[in-house]
Amino acid sequence: MLGVLGAFVFAAQMINFPLGAGTTGHLLGAGLLAITLGPAAAMVVMTAILVIQALIFQDGGILALGANVFHMAVAGTAAAWLPYRILGAGKTREMGVFLAGFCSVWASAAFTLLTLAVSGISIPATLAGVSMGLFAVNAAVEGLITAAVVRVLERMNPKWTKPAEPLGAGALAALAAAAVALATGGVLLAAGAPDGLESLAERIGIAERARVLLAAPLADYQAAVVEVPWLSQALAGAAGVLVTFAVLFAAVRLATRKRGG
Repeated sequence: MLGVLGAFVFAAQMINFPLGAGTTGHLLGAGLLAITLGPAAAMVVMTAILVIQALIFQDGGILALGANVFHMAVAGTAAAWLPYRILGAGKTREMGVFLAGFCSVWASAAFTLLTLAVSGISIPATLAGVSMGLFAVNAAVEGLITAAVVRVLERMNPKWTKPAEPLGAGALAALAAAAVALATGGVLLAAGAPDGLESLAERIGIAERARVLLAAPLADYQAAVVEVPWLSQALAGAAGVLVTFAVLFAAVRLATRKRGG
């Protein structure tokens, strides 16, 4: 479950959708992971995805990895789990699922802006307000996508009601197929504009300082050995899906073996 869900979230994060004002957004996935795996396992999966993105795809950066893990894996997952824990049963379940997705993005964005402010980086109030407005739109889309995916999983697994309960083989196969499809074919549909944080970094003049100078094997989600852009990105995405699954699967097997011994 950890490997397949991690691969699915990795692939979904590759697909940017337009938010307005020349920026895009993408799925975070912390809410979906918290609902399906529980908060502790969700934090592990999110952290693994962020590490793989930084080391292999030059996405996020090494120096920002600690902040990204806190903002998205820790704060984002905790913010997702709270409303789901309170509202995720009975008649309020759908609202709890939506708010899990919404709050994960909102909290991650808010902590990011707070971190920048504490770091001494000046962000004009108007720009900060516009950015949080765009993040709110991204959060709403996240909530809707999270609710839709959870609804499909529940229909495929009528007895699945609690986090960390096993998903059926059919659901896992569907998620695995969706991950491959998103990573390889979704690149043709993804918007090309920068996402909200990249756009903000450009507008406040820290984009160049934030760029990673270390080499990565699949930097910018491109396989350098292939000259066709969309095919290069598709191959890189497929590699990312496989690596994410393999890392999480191996980590769980290793942890289980040690605990059993």
